Amino acid sequence: MSEGTRNTRQLYGSSSSGGGGTGIGEGRDGRDGDGGGIGAARGSGVNTGILDEHVLSLVFRSINWDPQAVCTASCVSRRLRAVAERVLWRELCISRAPRMVASLAGAAWGGGGAAPPPRRIVGGWPALAKMLFFCCGAAGSGVPGHFTRMSRFSKTSGRSFLWRRCRGDQLYLSDPCEHAVAGAADDLGAYRGVFRGFMRSRTRACLVGRQAALDPRVRCPYCGARVWSMVAAGMVPRTAWRRLGCLEGRLEYYVCVSGHLHGNCWLARLTSSEGEHDGDSGSDSDASTQGGSDDDGHVAL
Repeated sequence: MSEGTRNTRQLYGSSSSGGGGTGIGEGRDGRDGDGGGIGAARGSGVNTGILDEHVLSLVFRSINWDPQAVCTASCVSRRLRAVAERVLWRELCISRAPRMVASLAGAAWGGGGAAPPPRRIVGGWPALAKMLFFCCGAAGSGVPGHFTRMSRFSKTSGRSFLWRRCRGDQLYLSDPCEHAVAGAADDLGAYRGVFRGFMRSRTRACLVGRQAALDPRVRCPYCGARVWSMVAAGMVPRTAWRRLGCLEGRLEYYVCVSGHLHGNCWLARLTSSEGEHDGDSGSDSDASTQGGSDDDGHVAL
């Protein structure tokens, strides 16, 4: 019998046989409060010191919620992993991308402190945090996933990936993370994103209405859920190719049942004449993309 199990049995035995102690029901009611009972004893016996959620939050806040440090801490033990999944990943997302999280959480929380932040989000906080800071690469092309030093998520870019019937949906999409592939003339760009309210979105309704099949070979790299291939479903607009600057037919685009998006494309190299032309005529488009009216999110490690 482990020492933790022995202490737990002693705790239950003393609370049930001792006079004047609170019962099991009272202990559960006081788990988050200042009262006594089993809840308080569990809090003082288990979540003490570095395992205390408040202490952990202060520690990671002091290092600006370093995602790699949170990953390392969650691998130490099952208790720390549980605390990370329950508290740390949520606080990291709120701290690093407050406007984006406020939008994904809906109107119930505006990020201004008037209401408590959301406890849950579709797909889970660990998946959202991974999506913010981790480029999934492209396994089929031999490009491994990796942490990103800087990420930019934009609803303006996301609108370019929405089918014409689904333009009312909100999709946050990252800029493509460029990778050089050995033996390939072009660079490979990997991108990722997330839908707001995917379960009620027009995109999901169209996928279901068209009876699009879930891809049997691919899983979401962020939450592990099954995915739809938007290419196979015929729901990739031409604006997506133009937005990424890739050739038509050289793009992959998946959406999982939780609303996470990932994909990759082969980026066409621009000639010097094309670059000069884009610089002269594309300034208005760039200005609208970077405009303050758009609720874009910038996330940095």
